[in-house]
Amino acid sequence: MSRSTATTGPEPAGPTGPSRAFVIGNLAACSLLWGSSYLFIKLLAGEVTPWAIAAGRGLLGAATLALYVAARGQNPLPRRHEVRHWLVLGTTNGWLPNVLVAYALIQLASGPAAMIQAAGPLVTALFAHLLFAEERLSRRRLGGILVGMVGVAILIGPRLIEGGGTALSLLAMVGVMLSYACANLYTRAVPPKAGDPIRLALGQQMVSGSAALLLTLIVSGWGALAALTPHWQAVLALGVLATALPVTIFMRLIRAAGPTRAAMTGYLVPAVAAVLGVLVLGETLELRQITGGCIILAGVFLVSTAPTGGRAR
Repeated sequence: MSRSTATTGPEPAGPTGPSRAFVIGNLAACSLLWGSSYLFIKLLAGEVTPWAIAAGRGLLGAATLALYVAARGQNPLPRRHEVRHWLVLGTTNGWLPNVLVAYALIQLASGPAAMIQAAGPLVTALFAHLLFAEERLSRRRLGGILVGMVGVAILIGPRLIEGGGTALSLLAMVGVMLSYACANLYTRAVPPKAGDPIRLALGQQMVSGSAALLLTLIVSGWGALAALTPHWQAVLALGVLATALPVTIFMRLIRAAGPTRAAMTGYLVPAVAAVLGVLVLGETLELRQITGGCIILAGVFLVSTAPTGGRAR
C-alpha cells in the first residue's frame, strides 16, 4: 500500500462484472499477505536502511514474477507499449511507498501505520469520482469520506502538532496512502491490451527494485545491501509472500472490480498488521489510535459499500 493466478480464485464473471466470491476471495488473500509485510519490515527496520529494504523487496518480487512469466512462455522483458505503465506503477505502487513505509516503521508501530494507509480508499473514491463515470460519488460515499478524514485527524493530529521524528513518520505514511491511491486509479485507466495483471505486477516490481537499488548505491553504498544478509528469511518472505503474490492478486482484482472495491483491502490490512504486531512484536495500541482507526474503517465501509451515484457528466 503489497501481494500466481492459481491462487486468486475463479475468473471474473463476464460482462456483468466479477462474482461476489471472486471479489471476497481476492480481497482476503491480498489483505492477509499485504498485512504481513508490516511484520517483516519491522523485523528489518532500524538495522537495514529503508532504501535497501525497498531494493530487496522489489528485486525478489521481480525475480519471482519473472520466473512465473517465463514459465507461461512469455518474455519477461517489457514490450514497447508497456514501458510507460511499468515506470508509473513501479514508482507509485513500488519503490516510493516501499521506501516511505520502511522509513515510517522505524518509529511507528505496525497497527497505527497500517491504519493511516487504510484511508487510501477514501482518496481513491474521491478522485475516481472525477475520472470514471461509473465511480460517481453518492451522498453516502461523500459522507464516508468525511467520516474517514475525521478518523485520520484523530489518529495523526496530536503527533503532527508535537512535531519531531514521529510526525515525519506519520507524514511518510500519508505519502504512502496518496501514492497507492494514484497507483489504483492509474491501473484502472490502463488500456486492456496493455493491462495483463501479471505483466503489470512484473513491470512494477522490476522498476521498483531497480530504482531502489540505484538509490541505495547512491545514498548508502554496497554496505547497505550487505546488511540484508543476516535477515535473509525476513527479506525473502517480504519479497515473495508479502509483495509478489499480493501485488499480482491486487492487479487482477482492480482490473476486474474497479479501484473503489479493490481498495477495500484497507479493511483487513490494518487488522492483520496490528494483530501480528501485538502477538509477534509485543506492540501496544493507544485508545486514540484504536478510535481513529475504527472511524477510518467506518468511513471506508460507507464509501466501499454504497451504490454509485449515477453517471458523471
